Amino acid sequence: MPALVQSLLETDLYKLTMQQAMLHQMPANTARYVFACRNTPAFPLAQLADEVNAELDALCTLRFTKEELAFVRALRFMKPDYIEFLRLFQLNRDFIQVRTEGERLVIEAEGPQLHVMPFELYVLPIVQALYQRRLSTPDTLPEMRRRLHAMIDRAQERLAAMARSPRPPSHPFSLFDFGLRRRYSGAWQQEVLQTLAERLPEQFKGTSNLHLARQLGLTPIGTMAHEWLQTFQAMPGVQLRQSLVAALEAWVREYRGDLGIALTDVVTTPAFLRDFDLYFAKLFDGLRHDSGDPLAWAAEVDAHYRRLGIDPRTKRKVFSDGLRLDTTALDIYEALCWRDDQVVGFGIGTALTNDSPHGALNIVMKLLSCNGLPTAKLSDAEGKTVCEDARFLRYLRHTFGVDGEPTPA
Repeated sequence: MPALVQSLLETDLYKLTMQQAMLHQMPANTARYVFACRNTPAFPLAQLADEVNAELDALCTLRFTKEELAFVRALRFMKPDYIEFLRLFQLNRDFIQVRTEGERLVIEAEGPQLHVMPFELYVLPIVQALYQRRLSTPDTLPEMRRRLHAMIDRAQERLAAMARSPRPPSHPFSLFDFGLRRRYSGAWQQEVLQTLAERLPEQFKGTSNLHLARQLGLTPIGTMAHEWLQTFQAMPGVQLRQSLVAALEAWVREYRGDLGIALTDVVTTPAFLRDFDLYFAKLFDGLRHDSGDPLAWAAEVDAHYRRLGIDPRTKRKVFSDGLRLDTTALDIYEALCWRDDQVVGFGIGTALTNDSPHGALNIVMKLLSCNGLPTAKLSDAEGKTVCEDARFLRYLRHTFGVDGEPTPA
């Protein structure tokens, strides 16, 4: 069968935006990324090791094509020297290892951060597709197609009801596809995006998947991920307590007004907001929610903006934590946009691109160390905290004044 990844452009935009900033500001960084599965699979993932190795062998032969580089170059925030870097770029097979430990599948990428950080967005869809391939039956895709159209039907009914109300929403419902990491397959993600573009043309605004954005003429969507802010926990010359400030400063320095949505839950949102002062609040267009209660988060963010003298309705809120189009996303939209006139957007992933009757793997590949030092993601939700060094996690909590016991995923 053909390799599952056919193009290096089959990645999310934020991988390229972070890689560009790393090339310019921290080219000597080293890093270690580790794969993890958060739920219980239908069979031991160790059984996939040989297939994953074969897919990685094929992946590491790929190069960006001239046409792909032209697409990236057309994004106004991409710099010429980075395009030349991509022209030469090729993933190095020596930097990623796959092995088994009992029934566990172990995947680790370690080496120069510029060269190992891209692996995540290829490894996760590879593992997911291999897993789904084993479980698939002739009825799987027809059932997923039925579920997708039923979900869109329900969403259209709710949006139509809001539009007919005496006070319809002043801001449109905006939907983005964030479904590459855990998609059922590449072909299915493409069908999903084509369906969304056809059936929700006013609401569907784009995709994080650069390859499909190019193929389908969609807007690429994305700014930063957790690893950007985690990296500064281990940067030479940066005090841990100043790591969030340093990460935000570096982002502003790189993009100077572009890509202005910041992620809040790397050391919990309350800690983030203590550092997100008037300077950053004015520079960034808005914030992204990725863990914890979304409405409680929105209220906390709004209160922070008001304390700074900023009208929250002038700032965008992007939600991306396990959403469903027809329920949770529209519930948030109804509460914040319809009732409170706020500007919101919704990045929806697994519920669109892998609503399989067999269930999706909840898999991640996270940054666990940088420059030989531990890093952590201290989430707003139980089960999403990531760190392999309990002592560092306690120190991080103490440094940022975050209560609670460490609960690494």
